[in-house]
Amino acid sequence: MNVGLLGRKVGMTQIYQEDGTAVPVTVVQCGPCTVLQVRTAERDGYHALQLGFMDKKRKSATQAERGHARKVEAEPKRFVRELRQEGPADGISAGQVLTVEVFNDIKAVDVVGTSKGRGYSGVMKRHGFKGLRASHGVKRMHRHPGSSGPSADPAHTRKGIRKPGQYGNARVTARNLKVVRVDAANNLLLVRGAVPGPNGGFVMVRQTNKK
Repeated sequence: MNVGLLGRKVGMTQIYQEDGTAVPVTVVQCGPCTVLQVRTAERDGYHALQLGFMDKKRKSATQAERGHARKVEAEPKRFVRELRQEGPADGISAGQVLTVEVFNDIKAVDVVGTSKGRGYSGVMKRHGFKGLRASHGVKRMHRHPGSSGPSADPAHTRKGIRKPGQYGNARVTARNLKVVRVDAANNLLLVRGAVPGPNGGFVMVRQTNKK
């Protein structure tokens, strides 16, 4: 079984190890998650677990969301995602509740989230360009990208040239983050390093697939 849960990013802090070294960690509230559906290759063409995290008010949920959750005698969920499996998930059934304790024997995880949206940004902010010179002769073009294409051959800008555009608000995966601590009493998972998204943003935590 590919171990994974849904959760929310709480924020960053640091903890101290026994030798006194400080470890920067991100606190993630993982679970409890309700298994809304178990997908099988015979019926759906692939194996997966559909998980739901955090209850949603019934008046805010659609009729389809209420009916889907009612099949497993649960409340509608705010965050629903599927966790793909390589084979049948033995021992897992619809309606079962998974907690952060599933990560007790996991050494590293991948965290999938949505990065902070920064809107339509220029090349200095989006790509780290240094801009043009702040000297005489450069008039109101200090943050411009400068020349970005060849001349007569091929007479057009090549594909992949870095330009201004939408920055952030995209799916980002932080891979192979070390699991520092599992707090089963408070449903908290502490991982080393940064996690994409703002504090309070929904994330998906799964066992890393990096060798």
